[in-house]
Amino acid sequence: MSSQSNGDALRARAPASNGAPSKTLIPTNSVTTKDGVVKVRIDPTLMVTDVVKQLVANLQIDQPASDFALRDDDDELVTNENLRRMIKAKAKLKLVNSAAVEAQEIYEKLLLPDEKSFRLALFSLQRYLREEDFANEFLKLDGVRVLVDVITTSHGNTLAYALTAMKNLMDLEYGWATLDSSFIFKVVQIIAVPQALINVCRPATAILKRLVEADPASAPGPLMASSSRSPPAAPPGSVYRYGFDVVFEEMRKEPGLLETVVNRLGTADTALALNSVMLINSLLAHATDTWWEDFISQLERLNTRKAIIRLMNSHTIEDLTSCVLDFQGNMARVIYRKKTTLVEPDAEKTHETALDYIWTNSRLQVETTPNGTQMKWRQLGFASESLSHEFSETGVLGLDCLSDPDVFSKVVQEQNSRPLQRRCPLARASNEVVELLSEYWGVLAPGYATSPVFQPFFLNFYKVHFLATNFFLQMWNESGAATGDFTRVVALVRSQVKVALRQEHLRPWHEMVQDFSECEYRDVRDRQMKELEEEDDLLSKIPVRNLRAKLYKESKEFVRQQRIHCLLQGAWFLNAVPVSAPAPRRPARPWRFMRLDNSLKHLHYVDSQSKFLVRSGLEDLPERIDLALITEIATANCAPPSDGTGGPGAPPLVASPLSFSLLTPEGSLADAIAPDISRWADWTDGLNMLRRDSGHVASKETADFIQALTEIGLKIKLLDLSGDKVEIPSGLTAGAPPTNSDFFFSDLYDPQ
Repeated sequence: MSSQSNGDALRARAPASNGAPSKTLIPTNSVTTKDGVVKVRIDPTLMVTDVVKQLVANLQIDQPASDFALRDDDDELVTNENLRRMIKAKAKLKLVNSAAVEAQEIYEKLLLPDEKSFRLALFSLQRYLREEDFANEFLKLDGVRVLVDVITTSHGNTLAYALTAMKNLMDLEYGWATLDSSFIFKVVQIIAVPQALINVCRPATAILKRLVEADPASAPGPLMASSSRSPPAAPPGSVYRYGFDVVFEEMRKEPGLLETVVNRLGTADTALALNSVMLINSLLAHATDTWWEDFISQLERLNTRKAIIRLMNSHTIEDLTSCVLDFQGNMARVIYRKKTTLVEPDAEKTHETALDYIWTNSRLQVETTPNGTQMKWRQLGFASESLSHEFSETGVLGLDCLSDPDVFSKVVQEQNSRPLQRRCPLARASNEVVELLSEYWGVLAPGYATSPVFQPFFLNFYKVHFLATNFFLQMWNESGAATGDFTRVVALVRSQVKVALRQEHLRPWHEMVQDFSECEYRDVRDRQMKELEEEDDLLSKIPVRNLRAKLYKESKEFVRQQRIHCLLQGAWFLNAVPVSAPAPRRPARPWRFMRLDNSLKHLHYVDSQSKFLVRSGLEDLPERIDLALITEIATANCAPPSDGTGGPGAPPLVASPLSFSLLTPEGSLADAIAPDISRWADWTDGLNMLRRDSGHVASKETADFIQALTEIGLKIKLLDLSGDKVEIPSGLTAGAPPTNSDFFFSDLYDPQ
């Protein structure tokens, strides 16, 4: 701020004493104080604290300048980052209480019995806690304890305000480490009430999600070395002291909680459905060995996957796409874990129970062979009586698929009535189908399975397994197969799996069912013969598949770094209009330049009438978006701004395929159209990969790029092997275990 007479940076505008107009600089802003409105000129090079200090001095206010701050008409706090924007926009400012004074006043009102003042203070608190300066002052006053007391004793809208305030406070990485198990249980109780108000459920669900993510293993900074398999202990004062185990212990005290959360996936309130999916995803991503099996079984019992599939067909799916894709990724990890968990009936009671169930449903009797050996599981189609060995490749996933009563009860008796050589080994067929489906969907390593599109068939893994196993039986019968033809029938089923499950994000379920149930042997055989002419058997070998999985992870990380580098460079975008907006308005400035800061936490930007050369750094980008607030990167949902205002006779807006929006539960932070498909893929996937609860690939371009890098790397590795004439085995057979423990591992042994 400046003045001609004394060089001050701010001065109130006033007439000269002789009646002639004073020779003053043109004011930039108006500031409302308790005594009225003054016109001032603010120097944009000053710090906000200096601006306030000079304003207080020029207005001759007796209180210290530290008691004051500036806000605009929308109550946005004026900071060093947005001061230039406020000056440029000639924003109307207000001289208000500083963060320290405001925090003290709100704190005191929360302790008063006056209901009106109490609720107004809570309403203001939920907004102010988004500002770090205010939050710090509130924390100094032991505000967390007061807020917990309010949540414990309130209900209705008052409870909603308090929960929202706590949610905003928990966006900080510090300050709420004093929350104890009684508070967590209170939040659990609030969520578990099916009839709870929507504005109460939203913040409560978000709070529980944040507590799940506050895992010691997720704490920022280097991991501390530990000789224990348990997660590292949280440092004193760290909020990363909660996590899945702490939260799930309280959830178990309220058995109806998970069912209520799953039921809310079908609510008409998109924000509540979003929070519910995000909570389930966080629980899946952070589940520990202690309660993993119990938690997953609850999700299966509640038909969570079916609820997510219904969401895929919902009209509100645009706002939930990222969360649904995250759920798919989490389910891929669940499938992989089950597949790699050994079946041990002698050690695990659940495994023994499942096997007893299978045997009972088969309605068979144990037989004794002529040489005196017992024949039990071989009657079901296993190659031996050692079930741990039979399930070595499919694990608990194979056991779960076999436990489906429809698989066995209808066909076992019929197969056992046939001559031995003509019987279809049903158990082996079931396990082979598990392998084929896992291979098709890429469930080969943790985090390997990823897709930029919905996979409703994958989420129905067990039903697809049932259909494919029935198809195996159909091919066995129609081809007149015998025991030695097992591999040939497997090849037929592999071919049909690729056909039946193609384009699952576009095709209805009944078409896939028809592909499995109505296809004839001759058609499948003819198609398979054509495929064999083009197929390389080398790529189907297990070591090569494992190598592909490793290279895929490396390629994905490489692409992630490349996408983030593009965000750090920045780019120009066209400001767009959401096609779903009831009254779309043309943006005041058509162009926006966005750039990610080095902390990877904020997206800085500037709107302009035309493109200009943006300097490196953030000096030219006065505004910013907090990436932590973004819950969804919606795509293909915006249109270029039209020349008119969109009256009744105007044509409907058509969404651009290169558009995207940065969405929060409160609305959109940015609506933009990329200049080309490459820039669109860079930014949509880059922003997705930066989100705390995400990391999936959303665009076909990025998915194809990762796949291409993987295939190139695989071919280079295989060229090295083929050049050295190395024979790649289809699999390795482990030798007999040691007869005693009198051995040690060589220093050259690498467990990886």
